[in-house]
Amino acid sequence: MRLGLYVCHAGVAAAAGHVVYDVAADAAHVGPRAVAGPALVWRLDPDGAEPPGALLSCPVRLAPGDGWLLRCDRVDFPPGGIAHTHVHPGPGIRYLLHGRLTVKSPGHVAVYGPGEAWFEAGPEPVEATAGPADTAFVRVLLLPREWAGKRTIRYVDPADAERPRRQRVTVYLEREVGGA
Repeated sequence: MRLGLYVCHAGVAAAAGHVVYDVAADAAHVGPRAVAGPALVWRLDPDGAEPPGALLSCPVRLAPGDGWLLRCDRVDFPPGGIAHTHVHPGPGIRYLLHGRLTVKSPGHVAVYGPGEAWFEAGPEPVEATAGPADTAFVRVLLLPREWAGKRTIRYVDPADAERPRRQRVTVYLEREVGGA
């Protein structure tokens, strides 16, 4: 399968199974619904060529089993906030709403600005540091079902779990999807 992110500047009528983030309302939902203004749409598509119009589309593998969750959430950082080196239990696509975020992974450093998107595979360690202004991104993660209702960040260095966390996470929704 492929997880794709689409940016809709002038509204969208989402289809069943699509995750839609209404930028103006700061709200997300799954399934058929119209959004009049700017919106972000994540969808799972059969694997194959990258679908036209996607800002970012990445292959993802959902192992058969007890099912998976789509989780849409938002992470807000104060100026200079940091998410120390960590992993997540599943892949996802993030979209930077505002601010600047530096993301470090083994052998790679990227700096993202508003309107840019990136993919994290989940098990690969990353560190994220906000720039000098408030920073926020919204994301959709694919998670094993046992992660329902749980925080997904797991620090590589257990001592980092004891450090103060200045970022704030808002979970908008979780919906089950079948394994593939």
